Amino acid sequence: MLVAGAGALCLTLSGCAGAGSLGASDQTITIAMVSNSQMQDAQKLASQFEEENPDIDLKFVTLSENQARAKITASTATGGGEFDVVMISNYETPQWAKYGWLKNLSEYAEATEGYDEADFIPTLRESLSYEGDMYSVPFYGESSFLMYRKDLFEQAGITLSEKPTWTEVAAAAQQLDSEDMAGICLRGKPGWGELLAPLDTVINTFGGRWFDEDWNAQLTSPEVERAVQFYVDLVREYGEPGAATSGFGECATQLAQGQVAMWYDSTSAVSTLEDPSSSAVVGKIGYAPAPIEVKDNSGWLYSWSLGIPESSDNPDAAWKFISWMTDKEYIRTVGEDLGWERVPPGSRLSTYEIPEYKEASAAYGPLTLEAIENATPEAPTVQPVPYTGVQFLAIPEFQDLGTRVSQQISAAIAGRQTVPEALAQAQQYAEVVGATYREEQ
Repeated sequence: MLVAGAGALCLTLSGCAGAGSLGASDQTITIAMVSNSQMQDAQKLASQFEEENPDIDLKFVTLSENQARAKITASTATGGGEFDVVMISNYETPQWAKYGWLKNLSEYAEATEGYDEADFIPTLRESLSYEGDMYSVPFYGESSFLMYRKDLFEQAGITLSEKPTWTEVAAAAQQLDSEDMAGICLRGKPGWGELLAPLDTVINTFGGRWFDEDWNAQLTSPEVERAVQFYVDLVREYGEPGAATSGFGECATQLAQGQVAMWYDSTSAVSTLEDPSSSAVVGKIGYAPAPIEVKDNSGWLYSWSLGIPESSDNPDAAWKFISWMTDKEYIRTVGEDLGWERVPPGSRLSTYEIPEYKEASAAYGPLTLEAIENATPEAPTVQPVPYTGVQFLAIPEFQDLGTRVSQQISAAIAGRQTVPEALAQAQQYAEVVGATYREEQ
């Protein structure tokens, strides 16, 4: 999920050459990546790869999350050959593998000594596989949890349950909200991978669902309306200023700068919050499981991973880079060169056995691993559904459907319409998608 880009990154579609690009090289590998903090670190360290592989020149194209999804999808789907390495997720990977758009990376992994594909966390490995083989490999994995200011909670005498409920969270946000401090930060920025990521987990745990077993749209059901109304009211009354335009990056910045008391979002946020060079709240943050209401284990499952489009002209060189960026040694390099709090989390089981990382991540590491291992993408809701996925629906139409629905709910957060009005329009969008699947049954 998106973290604000640093000035060192190239943020235009023209890309930017790596450290070794000034000299001649045999192959240029173009890498499309999302511009968040872990990927910024990879770009900083890429000169090490180029020194070890002087015949490979790296060119990075780094984009915001919404831009990256659109650009990478369009390029891969049309087979244009624009990118040799693409950063995708467990939403795209199985679908694109089915369409024949991606190289089978299990074949590459098996031929690479010491790569150890079996070391990836099983739930992630499965989510990035199609018919038993991996078609992208995780750079990092994540679930979601609640981050809160331990010092402020202690001063206010607030104690959370071991598994906090959303009712508890709302009460704490109300108590801690002030002119100088927002009670909570929640995403309100439109996008199926922005606002809808946390909101879908709220819908799930409140007992809602997008479709029933027969693909009848359920976005105006009492359960969904209650969940969305709760989320909109919480962020409007006790949330950050400008919530309708706030995404992962904006909330990360506000909590790191001490402007909000709580934030519910990705477990990968620790790379920003616990980094002394960018955070004013290091050591002050407590971590708790994703809040629940009716359904337990409401945390999502997500991975930013690396794949090779079938249209790449340099798949072998692309795999060399991917295997460098996702193997055990890279994780150690980040820890030793940049700090253990900046290690890409949630990809490999062995990461959680590194003594230095175990010490640095004592407050959040075990909780992150537990959340990823316990995520339930095959059974995301209280009632049965015909789809899989926690914070998304693993169907091709969800990129468009989710974005359209998120726009309606973001407008409710902005105060331009009511939640019932937003959901009435969202229901119409969902009915069109549901009708297509009913016809196929």
